[in-house]
Amino acid sequence: MLLAELVATSAAVAATRSRKAKVAALAELLGRVEPEELEVVVSYLGGALRQRRTGLGWRGVSDLPAPAGEPSLTVLEVHDAFEAMSHLSGSGSQLARKEAVAQLFGRATAAEQAWLRAIVTGNVRQGALDAVTQEAVAQVADVPLAAVRRAAMLAGSTVAAAGAAFAGEEALDGIGLEVGRPIMPMLASSAPDVAAAMGGLSPDGETEVAIDAKLDGIRIQVHRDGDEVLVVTRSLDDITGRLPEVVEVARSLPAERFVLDGEALALSGDGRPMAFQDTASRTAQDSGVAVTPHFFDLLHVDGRDLLDSPGHERLEALDALVPEQHRVRRLVTADPQAADAFATETVAAGHEGVVLKDLSAPYAAGRRGSAWVKVKPRHTLDLVVLAVEWGSGRREGWLSNIHLGARDESSETGFVMLGKTFKGMTDEMLAWQTERFTELAVSPTTLRDSYVVELRPLQVVEIAFDGLQRSTRYPGGVALRFARVLRYRDDKGPHEADTIETVRSHVTA
Repeated sequence: MLLAELVATSAAVAATRSRKAKVAALAELLGRVEPEELEVVVSYLGGALRQRRTGLGWRGVSDLPAPAGEPSLTVLEVHDAFEAMSHLSGSGSQLARKEAVAQLFGRATAAEQAWLRAIVTGNVRQGALDAVTQEAVAQVADVPLAAVRRAAMLAGSTVAAAGAAFAGEEALDGIGLEVGRPIMPMLASSAPDVAAAMGGLSPDGETEVAIDAKLDGIRIQVHRDGDEVLVVTRSLDDITGRLPEVVEVARSLPAERFVLDGEALALSGDGRPMAFQDTASRTAQDSGVAVTPHFFDLLHVDGRDLLDSPGHERLEALDALVPEQHRVRRLVTADPQAADAFATETVAAGHEGVVLKDLSAPYAAGRRGSAWVKVKPRHTLDLVVLAVEWGSGRREGWLSNIHLGARDESSETGFVMLGKTFKGMTDEMLAWQTERFTELAVSPTTLRDSYVVELRPLQVVEIAFDGLQRSTRYPGGVALRFARVLRYRDDKGPHEADTIETVRSHVTA
């Protein structure tokens, strides 16, 4: 299959908001795929390379050769090229990678170059998430959608489920929980407060709900099979070798085979959680910071699968396996006031918030449903937009990702950058800010010549965020976590924006 066919389908999917039309476009393409191309095509349709790392970023694909006039690249040739790049290392690898990029992109048409750049930088914005791709796979393979979804969750990817789907329903049904093979983690939806979450999970006011402390750590899934231990992240990256203390705890538990879900967290001497980046640094390197595992769910133990068991059974088995010091703090109650008090205590102890859980629900791997509901305090800041980036995919043609700054009298510009976001933007907001920021551009005559457009610092925006952390990436020394736009504040001038001192007061640890 030519890459041009896939790129055209990606463009068609991005151009429509209709889920039915997206599925139809994906299904049409999948119907023409050769068996050896299937996994690559499914991965590319989901906007991801098959390789975890290629050594490429935005800079590596910013200076490209002239595009080809006619399409000739196949999807397998593209996959092979990125695979070769992923193995480059050591002396001379940077030059070899640059030459490989030039060779690959030199064979690509203009449309193909734009799409290849987007997939390398993680910016394929076509609105075709895994759920939509799974629908297309089920349609073309003529198998039940529910079977495809469950297989994707248990196999850890839609790519693996697609291969099984085209082999038939029996192959799909054969994908189950296997100790040693990571599965997609269950996710939580959100509620504005504990009362709302309790109202949804215990509408009669009598049904008990489990309330877990929500730790601001690394989500971990731990598999043990005898002496073999596997530790993976939320994205299923293997970090076993970086967390020997977690491996040690796993080997100390009184069972030979199990799968646990939890968090790894760095704690200070007084037992309070350290800053998130202190914990997160352990996934990248041995920073010398010790982490402690805290588990909140058990999916398998010594031959007994618990995925489809109700929550209260899984928790009973968890409590029997894992000692209290390695379990997430939990309250089981039907009393909204007790639940709220527990949440208040949890936040006061330095944690993110709480997760309320339906004790009758099974473990829905890979799903964000109503059985788990997270509640976190919302922090807001009024910041100034310092620059903006042109969007891609669905945001093509709009000024999208905004650079956020706080007031700083010690800075020559009067502001210091804290991070970027495009989260929370509606189409109406994108249209408004494109017009507004065109007016504020420092160099309006060269507006289209640069990916990043510098602005006069006049527009104030109200930002919600989940927390802040120390950062060496930004000159202010801090960065926003999960920032999203609430509204633009035309009623405030830049002199009324929050100061860097105010921002730093939100940093914990």
